[in-house]
Amino acid sequence: MARRHRDWNVGLAEDLRDQEFAREFLLAAIDEGVPLQVALAKVVRAMGVKEFAAKVRMASPNLLRTLNPRHNPTQDTLNRLLKPFRLKLSLAPLDHPRGRRAA
Repeated sequence: MARRHRDWNVGLAEDLRDQEFAREFLLAAIDEGVPLQVALAKVVRAMGVKEFAAKVRMASPNLLRTLNPRHNPTQDTLNRLLKPFRLKLSLAPLDHPRGRRAA
Protein backbone atom coordinates (compact mmCIF):
# COMPACT_ATOMS: atom_id res chain seq x y z
CA MET A 1 0.00 0.00 0.00
CA ALA A 2 1.38 3.40 -0.94
CA ARG A 3 2.02 5.87 1.85
CA ARG A 4 0.63 9.33 1.58
CA HIS A 5 3.00 12.25 1.56
CA ARG A 6 0.98 14.02 4.25
CA ASP A 7 -2.14 13.43 6.24
CA TRP A 8 -5.15 13.95 3.96
CA ASN A 9 -7.01 15.89 6.66
CA VAL A 10 -4.19 18.44 6.74
CA GLY A 11 -4.39 18.83 2.98
CA LEU A 12 -8.16 19.11 3.04
CA ALA A 13 -8.03 21.73 5.80
CA GLU A 14 -5.60 23.78 3.72
CA ASP A 15 -7.82 23.47 0.63
CA LEU A 16 -10.94 24.47 2.60
CA ARG A 17 -9.38 27.85 3.39
CA ASP A 18 -10.00 28.74 -0.26
CA GLN A 19 -13.59 30.03 -0.49
CA GLU A 20 -14.20 28.63 -3.96
CA PHE A 21 -12.98 25.17 -2.92
CA ALA A 22 -15.06 25.40 0.27
CA ARG A 23 -18.13 26.31 -1.82
CA GLU A 24 -17.69 23.24 -4.03
CA PHE A 25 -17.02 21.10 -0.94
CA LEU A 26 -20.32 22.24 0.62
CA LEU A 27 -22.28 21.57 -2.57
CA ALA A 28 -20.71 18.11 -2.96
CA ALA A 29 -21.31 17.26 0.70
CA ILE A 30 -25.01 18.12 0.39
CA ASP A 31 -25.27 16.03 -2.79
CA GLU A 32 -23.75 13.12 -0.87
CA GLY A 33 -26.30 13.48 1.94
CA VAL A 34 -23.98 15.01 4.55
CA PRO A 35 -25.99 17.25 6.92
CA LEU A 36 -25.43 20.93 6.20
CA GLN A 37 -24.34 21.70 9.77
CA VAL A 38 -21.70 18.96 9.67
CA ALA A 39 -20.28 20.15 6.34
CA LEU A 40 -20.32 23.79 7.44
CA ALA A 41 -18.60 22.90 10.72
CA LYS A 42 -15.76 21.22 8.82
CA VAL A 43 -15.30 24.28 6.61
CA VAL A 44 -15.55 26.79 9.46
CA ARG A 45 -13.03 24.93 11.60
CA ALA A 46 -10.62 24.75 8.66
CA MET A 47 -10.97 28.50 8.04
CA GLY A 48 -10.70 29.31 11.74
CA VAL A 49 -13.72 29.78 14.00
CA LYS A 50 -12.77 33.26 15.20
CA GLU A 51 -11.95 34.48 11.71
CA PHE A 52 -15.16 33.11 10.22
CA ALA A 53 -17.24 34.44 13.12
CA ALA A 54 -15.82 37.91 12.49
CA LYS A 55 -16.58 37.58 8.77
CA VAL A 56 -20.26 36.77 9.42
CA ARG A 57 -20.47 39.15 12.40
CA MET A 58 -21.40 36.50 14.94
CA ALA A 59 -19.90 35.68 18.31
CA SER A 60 -17.72 32.55 18.23
CA PRO A 61 -19.77 30.68 20.89
CA ASN A 62 -22.97 31.39 18.94
CA LEU A 63 -21.34 30.19 15.74
CA LEU A 64 -20.24 26.95 17.37
CA ARG A 65 -23.72 26.43 18.82
CA THR A 66 -25.23 26.96 15.37
CA LEU A 67 -22.92 24.34 13.87
CA ASN A 68 -23.80 21.77 16.53
CA PRO A 69 -26.16 19.20 14.93
CA ARG A 70 -28.19 19.08 18.16
CA HIS A 71 -29.28 22.68 17.62
CA ASN A 72 -31.80 23.85 15.08
CA PRO A 73 -30.68 27.16 13.55
CA THR A 74 -33.10 29.34 11.64
CA GLN A 75 -33.00 29.67 7.89
CA ASP A 76 -31.78 33.25 8.28
CA THR A 77 -28.85 32.10 10.42
CA LEU A 78 -27.87 29.37 7.97
CA ASN A 79 -28.09 31.82 5.06
CA ARG A 80 -25.85 34.19 7.02
CA LEU A 81 -23.24 31.42 7.28
CA LEU A 82 -23.60 30.44 3.62
CA LYS A 83 -23.36 33.98 2.23
CA PRO A 84 -19.51 34.12 2.14
CA PHE A 85 -19.65 31.10 -0.19
CA ARG A 86 -22.28 32.73 -2.44
CA LEU A 87 -24.85 30.11 -1.37
CA LYS A 88 -28.30 30.23 0.23
CA LEU A 89 -30.99 27.79 1.26
CA SER A 90 -33.90 27.35 -1.10
CA LEU A 91 -36.67 24.94 -2.01
CA ALA A 92 -36.88 23.01 -5.23
CA PRO A 93 -39.77 20.87 -6.46
CA LEU A 94 -39.26 17.13 -6.56
CA ASP A 95 -39.90 15.40 -9.84
CA HIS A 96 -43.09 13.33 -9.66
CA PRO A 97 -43.73 10.40 -11.99
CA ARG A 98 -46.13 11.35 -14.76
CA GLY A 99 -49.73 10.37 -14.27
CA ARG A 100 -49.64 10.63 -10.47
CA ARG A 101 -50.54 13.72 -8.55
CA ALA A 102 -50.04 14.55 -4.93
CA ALA A 103 -53.22 14.58 -2.91
